[in-house]
Amino acid sequence: MSRLLPTALEKLIDELGRLPGVGSRTAERYAYYLLRSEQRINDSMASAISEVHSRVKTCPVTFALIDADQELSPLYAESDRDKTLVAVVEEPLDIISLERTGQFKGTYHVLGGAISPIDGIGPEQLHIPELIDRIKRDEVKELIIATNASVEGESTALFLQKYIKDAGIEITMSRLARGIPVGVDLEYADQITLSHALEGRRTL
Repeated sequence: MSRLLPTALEKLIDELGRLPGVGSRTAERYAYYLLRSEQRINDSMASAISEVHSRVKTCPVTFALIDADQELSPLYAESDRDKTLVAVVEEPLDIISLERTGQFKGTYHVLGGAISPIDGIGPEQLHIPELIDRIKRDEVKELIIATNASVEGESTALFLQKYIKDAGIEITMSRLARGIPVGVDLEYADQITLSHALEGRRTL
């Protein structure tokens, strides 16, 4: 059977299809867009992709993503950040959501995932020992566990609470409040969201 597309275009479609959430049809549309784009646009994108490994590294304290020429994350090193307040998140990009609120002036700690036995991810794969070291070194007063509202996120939050208590560390631990999103009917809300909404109810 003859090829339906040129070899180079098929290869591009295959590579784009490796991206999370990109199906075959979406990959085809992306590839065709790049084919029709000016060469400078493709060159700029190719350059950004080729440089991302060499120009991005992980902060050795917070495990947030930083520029390769930085020693520490600015969200930890800057003087206006409260090192005694730490928000624990699963992945580096979770930091963006909290920062966009403009309300949080503490620091962050990226676990590098969530406990998920089905995916072979246990506590030993996460940056939990480093978190304990930070709590002691920076004399952290409050830990905000900001893991996702998923089964894995909930399991990780519960494990962290028990792990820290068993380590004999006295610290205030809190969890991000969860509730029913605006515009969502109760019948469409999942059980985890409803449970947190009940727990976080306020007196009127």
